Amino acid sequence: MSDSQIAKNPSAWHDYNLFDTVEAGVELKGSEVKAIRATGASLRDAFARVDKKEIFLYGLDIQPYAQAGANAPESKRVRKLLLHRAQIDRLGNQLARKGYTLVATRLYFKGGLVKVEIAVAQGKKAFDKRDAIQKRDVDREIQRTLRSRNK
Repeated sequence: MSDSQIAKNPSAWHDYNLFDTVEAGVELKGSEVKAIRATGASLRDAFARVDKKEIFLYGLDIQPYAQAGANAPESKRVRKLLLHRAQIDRLGNQLARKGYTLVATRLYFKGGLVKVEIAVAQGKKAFDKRDAIQKRDVDREIQRTLRSRNK
C-alpha cells in the first residue's frame, strides 16, 4: 500500500523543531472523505491537544462537499484523532514539558483511510529561523557550485 499525500504543512518545519512523529487516524463525518478527494484539505494552522485522555485535531480545514447538501459538516470543526491509549499517554507526558505542542505535519490516504501525521514540536526563536534559512541557502549554493563543476 502506498501513501497518497493530501496536504502538507510546510510551516511546521520552519516554525518548529520537530521531535517525535506519530501516525493517527482521523474521525470524519458524512461526506468529508469525498470532500477531501474532490478539493483536498489545508493543514496551515492545524494542531492537536490532549483532552481527557483523548487527542483532538484543531484547524484542519476540509471544504464542504458540493453535493452534500444541508448536512455537510463544518469545515474547521474539531476532529478526534484515533490512537492507542499507550500512544496518547506517551504524547501527553512529552507535552507536559514547557513549550511543547503537537503540530500536524501531513495528511494522507493509507489504504483508503485518512491518516494524519502529528509531531511533538517546540517553537523556534526568530534567530533559529534565520540560521535555518542561512544554512539552506549555503547548502543550495554548494549544490549549484558542484553541479557547475561536474558539467
